[in-house]
Amino acid sequence: MTDTDPFLKKFQKELAAGTVSLVLLTVLSRATQPLYGYQIAKLLEGSSEGVIAGKQSALYPVLRNLEGAGLAESEVEPSISGPPRRYYRITELGRAVQRLWAESWHATRSFVDQTLDDSTHAEKRA
Repeated sequence: MTDTDPFLKKFQKELAAGTVSLVLLTVLSRATQPLYGYQIAKLLEGSSEGVIAGKQSALYPVLRNLEGAGLAESEVEPSISGPPRRYYRITELGRAVQRLWAESWHATRSFVDQTLDDSTHAEKRA
């Protein structure tokens, strides 16, 4: 463990906390049918490159918050192979909010990328 590891972990935690809602709404907006939490976690696990890995339990409170805000809705269905499953789908309001959040994300990412690129170029010139 290096001196910088705690800073990286803290930054990754804060970054993930700020983006999980956008990611979940995006997954739900692309789904052709309602998804239950474990399905969503598995979809993200393969593509998150460790950003959300190991945080499956953290998805459920965010899904409940999205539902409470009217951005998603859910229903519980019985399962043949275990306990009942809660299936989530995005609402029309959720679709509109997801588009706005995605635009905001792209603008923010562009700004940060530009700033980082400018900083890298300035360091090389120095």
